[in-house]
Amino acid sequence: MSRLNRNDTINLLSKLSVRRVWNGMRVLGSFYLSKWTRSAIQWGYPVSISFEPTNFCNLRCPECPSGLRAFTRPTGMLKQDFFSKTIDELHRDLLYLVFYFQGEPYLNPSFLDMVKYAADKKIYTATSTNAHYLTDANSRRTIESGLDRLIISIDGTTQEVYEQYRVGGQLSKVLEGARNIVKWKKELKSKTPFVVFQFLVVKPNEHQVDDVKKLAKEIGVDDVWFKTAQVYDFKNDPNQLIPTIDKFSRYKKGRDGTTFKGKLSNQCWRLWHDPVITWDGLVAPCCFDKDAQHRLGDLRSKPFREIWKNGEYSQFRKKILTGRKNIDICANCSEGTKVWSND
Repeated sequence: MSRLNRNDTINLLSKLSVRRVWNGMRVLGSFYLSKWTRSAIQWGYPVSISFEPTNFCNLRCPECPSGLRAFTRPTGMLKQDFFSKTIDELHRDLLYLVFYFQGEPYLNPSFLDMVKYAADKKIYTATSTNAHYLTDANSRRTIESGLDRLIISIDGTTQEVYEQYRVGGQLSKVLEGARNIVKWKKELKSKTPFVVFQFLVVKPNEHQVDDVKKLAKEIGVDDVWFKTAQVYDFKNDPNQLIPTIDKFSRYKKGRDGTTFKGKLSNQCWRLWHDPVITWDGLVAPCCFDKDAQHRLGDLRSKPFREIWKNGEYSQFRKKILTGRKNIDICANCSEGTKVWSND
């Protein structure tokens, strides 16, 4: 992510087992061998997984398909029994579990029960939230669930600025939720979760970078991360979101207009170690396939281990290795690009 934190890193390393280390080495080895040979070789199983608790959201952010209600796939809630069955299949090799893809995780009533289920299996758990549902009770339950990392999206330090991107949101609720989490961490004498303010830097809020650092210190969160924004129509930027401060932008302006800073090389580490699973069991290649159009399998009909090494996955990895520029979801991908900025 943005930078390493000593306590958070020690916590992550404490989740390692001999089997998980060996699995990680196999996955990494197969990735590099695939790069060198241009053949889709896959050893081992995912080191990390992103699991979608729901694709519903209470906000309407302008660059988010969940906020825009723009999905062609169904909306719904991840069922706890389905989640548990998948984790039972993978937990011995799995190190890191992200409870997020699209939507607001806390809208799923079973979300924290699922976190606890994974945490009890010594998997490092993380989620990202808009913090509107971090009530006093939910905050206590969050600490008690064993969640390891909590990313709180806060894209402005005043309501006027915050609501320009977080449309329909209330900054006061975000701050109240953050304070609830910090309070219960102290009262329960818990070292987790590692609490981060994530500040998505866009043109309307770029002048508040210093202000959010002061606010984070005042509330007592553990860190502030500054994230560059993905803009779908970056050539036209209809919502005027691309920052003027170059280090906070994924894009650059030139004679030929606005272009993406990243280089689209024929490789992608994500395809070898970090799949995405939607709330209803579709396996997508990565987090840039927000509508799960490149479906590599369906957990309702096949177990994950069979999907992970099936023909569809191998073919998609082969496309990445030989012609990534021809894959639509890769056009605006941050792989190999600076996403986080340490201001």
